[in-house]
Amino acid sequence: MEFEPVIGLEIHAQLTTKSKIFCRCSTKFGADPNSQVCPVCLGMPGVLPVINKTAVEYAIKMGLATNCTIASHSVFARKNYFYPDLPKGYQISQFEEPLCLNGYLEIGLEGKSHKIGITRIHLEEDAGKSVHAEDWVEQNETLVDVNRCGVPLIEIVSEPDIRSPQQAYAYLNGLRQILQYLEICDGNMEEGSLRCDANISVRPKGATEFGVKTEMKNMNSFRGVEKALEFEIARQIDIIKSGGRVQQETLLWDERNSVAVPMRSKEEAHDYRYFPEPDLLPLAVDDQWKKSVKESMPELPVARRKRFVENYQIPDYDAGILTENRAVADYFEDVAGRVNDAKLTSNWVMGEVLRALNERKQDIREFPIRSNRLAELLKILLKKEISASVAKTVFKEMLVSEDSPEKIVEARGLTQISDSSEIADIIDQVIANNPKEVEKYRSGKTKLFGFLMGQVMKATRGTANPQLVNKILKEKLDE
Repeated sequence: MEFEPVIGLEIHAQLTTKSKIFCRCSTKFGADPNSQVCPVCLGMPGVLPVINKTAVEYAIKMGLATNCTIASHSVFARKNYFYPDLPKGYQISQFEEPLCLNGYLEIGLEGKSHKIGITRIHLEEDAGKSVHAEDWVEQNETLVDVNRCGVPLIEIVSEPDIRSPQQAYAYLNGLRQILQYLEICDGNMEEGSLRCDANISVRPKGATEFGVKTEMKNMNSFRGVEKALEFEIARQIDIIKSGGRVQQETLLWDERNSVAVPMRSKEEAHDYRYFPEPDLLPLAVDDQWKKSVKESMPELPVARRKRFVENYQIPDYDAGILTENRAVADYFEDVAGRVNDAKLTSNWVMGEVLRALNERKQDIREFPIRSNRLAELLKILLKKEISASVAKTVFKEMLVSEDSPEKIVEARGLTQISDSSEIADIIDQVIANNPKEVEKYRSGKTKLFGFLMGQVMKATRGTANPQLVNKILKEKLDE
């Protein structure tokens, strides 16, 4: 019997507002423990929350970007549970009437398109963090850092439409890309600003009823999500094939050992005793507000990728790489607009630029070769004043020097040699210095042409015009 997985993801995205959702405390990451708190986010008696308008607008942006209906009337609720890192004993969230409903995200995988439904996107506040660092605490003790309490979140709940770990990866990556394009979440799973829980069940292929689901938590990377899902799907199939029954429970993913361990059983749905938050009015979003938010949104990744293919006449693969990151896409467009050769620009951004960023572990916004400087280098290359190999040498120099590419070329004597007689003299010298290789070439070992070509380029430090070298060298060898 063949089985298929049924997966739904619940994704929490921490919004990049400067202040918390119901008070003015900072949301800056990495501050000293318990240094960014006030009576409101600590839940002291008598305090009143006030909604952060920017957080609402960020949530609306995400709803619009994922084809959701934006509710004109939504309500905050108290979600009651008791953890040490939740000072109030409840979390302000949305339950029966969320802000965003009935959306979807289309993902591409192996040449096919898949539509993943989005049940809801709602606003809520984050809880604090339990700290188990050994150098901070005595044995068997836990400390609590409540800086994160009140940081605004959106929770994105998918329909159970995902049918493989690879689809889950693509869906999660697509959502993160949109969050980053909108600049409402940095998408950093390692720092916890993007967190993912998964509901997983399996059923015989062709069946319509769902199997018993488990919930997987503590997945801290994209690869971790994929590996955790693969593990849990295989575990459930093994249980069913051996005649057992899958138990409804919550599991924690152990990244180090690549196994899931039980956290708690869930015989019944947890009773959070939701009720409307009495200290907050219902949230009213009229058409004018929705319109103004929509007008403030940037071009989204899918639309931008399509435009790059149509306007710049570059392959779909190039467009996909270039639009993966909004800042990289901006960089490409600025260079292409100055150089007027989109394919050359695409090759350099995807090749030299992204390679340097990866090696230096830098964001493109910190990259020392700004778009205007790369454009200057590519213009020199297009004029055939330097060769492609010399351009790469100049590029490396530009990483550590603020000099213009023209100045680097001039100072290092890298201007391309395009004088036929000068190149012919250099080739004569190379032929004279390599008589054995020349003789072997003329006797039929034509692969040595590349060696001799390399000797000419070496003698000129890569500055000889490669097309001229190829032509004149071939003529002289064939005499």
